[in-house]
Amino acid sequence: MSRVNFGAKPVMYPMPVLIIATYDENGVPDAMNAAWGIITDMNEISISMSEHKTTENLAKTGAFTVSIGTEDTVVACDYVGVESAKKVPDKFSKSGFHAAKSDFVNTPLIDELPMALECKVKSFEDGILVGDIVNVNADESILTDGKIDPKKLKPISYDPVNNTYLAMGDKVGNAFKDGLKLK
Repeated sequence: MSRVNFGAKPVMYPMPVLIIATYDENGVPDAMNAAWGIITDMNEISISMSEHKTTENLAKTGAFTVSIGTEDTVVACDYVGVESAKKVPDKFSKSGFHAAKSDFVNTPLIDELPMALECKVKSFEDGILVGDIVNVNADESILTDGKIDPKKLKPISYDPVNNTYLAMGDKVGNAFKDGLKLK
């Protein structure tokens, strides 16, 4: 194997396309695209993000949702990442997104994105948002046998090297099972 060094860069695969949604002080929904997020505990998500209208909103409301970007919503998901709600206050509606209020936290769910984590702000310090996941919801259309089916969800991943979005691949193994063959 011959390796090439690229230096210190924010490169990892996959990088989920996370759409963070909040309400502003007037109850207007807002959304932004964030790729640098990860589950950091059983009921916790951490997302690296700089100051945005969305972070101002979640500081006021104490809540946010994290929806998973999908193949069917690439244009809208990219738009909420390249446009600022400080410049375009109605970017949520301009993206084609529609909001429904969460039953668990004071934040919008995005109708067009079929899976979301509903979160309370645990902390936002030094650009790291940490949220307590209080509920995960999914539209029935992406369920198989009562479970979220990735093939139906069609999540996308951000490719930071080529600045593209990638579709999720096929199943290649069984977690907590295949490795047992080597015991």
